[in-house]
Amino acid sequence: MRQGDFVTRKSYGGDVMFKIERIDQLKAILRGVDYRLLADAPLVDLTLTNPAEAIDHPRSSSPEFRESLRRLAVSQVQLQEKNQLSVTHNQKVNPGYFEVPGKVLHLDGDPTYLRKSMQLYGELRVPAEGFYIPESQMADALHRLLPQIKPDIVVITGHDGILKHRKATGPSGLASYKNSQNFVNAVQIARQYERNRDAMIIVAGACQSHFEALLRAGANFASSPARILIHALDPLCIAAKLSYTSVKETISMLDIMDLTVTGLDGLGGVETRGSYRMGVPGIQQHTEEHV
Repeated sequence: MRQGDFVTRKSYGGDVMFKIERIDQLKAILRGVDYRLLADAPLVDLTLTNPAEAIDHPRSSSPEFRESLRRLAVSQVQLQEKNQLSVTHNQKVNPGYFEVPGKVLHLDGDPTYLRKSMQLYGELRVPAEGFYIPESQMADALHRLLPQIKPDIVVITGHDGILKHRKATGPSGLASYKNSQNFVNAVQIARQYERNRDAMIIVAGACQSHFEALLRAGANFASSPARILIHALDPLCIAAKLSYTSVKETISMLDIMDLTVTGLDGLGGVETRGSYRMGVPGIQQHTEEHV
């Protein structure tokens, strides 16, 4: 076994594929491939596995995610048709229109997940800027990035997990989680920048994250109410939906739970206005004339 190998854990029946981040003597620090889980395991508990399909083809990572992505694509088309009707309804002349979907700032503690996410944002026509930032540095990074990018939606995600040997506070305390405190710190910084939850929407957390603490810090949507593993791209699904939901509409987790792989056990949140705006008349593309 060496750093960068892809493995599963024998003691868990090989249920989750991991990448070895580093090896400390006889123990490996692991990051999930399809799930945003940070874990550790003895080297003797690990089995080498073939990662090619899961890494290179995110659409084929699991049947559940393929179905989630299909529903998201259908939802985006329906939103676009609905937005078009709002302009052309009861008008004798169609003035045309232009779209201003919500802009996403995506901070990810995993470069592979970030690459997958940015690819899918592009396919879904969601304006997004993404940065690989280790979880412990996200709060500091937001001090610099928020004034620079001025996003409508902020995604703060990476890896997390409940510690095997929990602190005295148990699952209710942030000390029992590997990165929930870092996510909370980042959400608090973002909320200091913009206090209005509709003016800037925050989606935060990863596998088994402290859901209640993230909401108290100011997140609109967070993981994980049931402390389960969430799919690597679940936060993106929520952000993409919000980007194309009109500012005139309010949505709740009940409206978008079918767009994620893990549903209400994996993510929850508060009612939030969308961030999509439509403008009229349509903007014409002018060709410069040179004399």
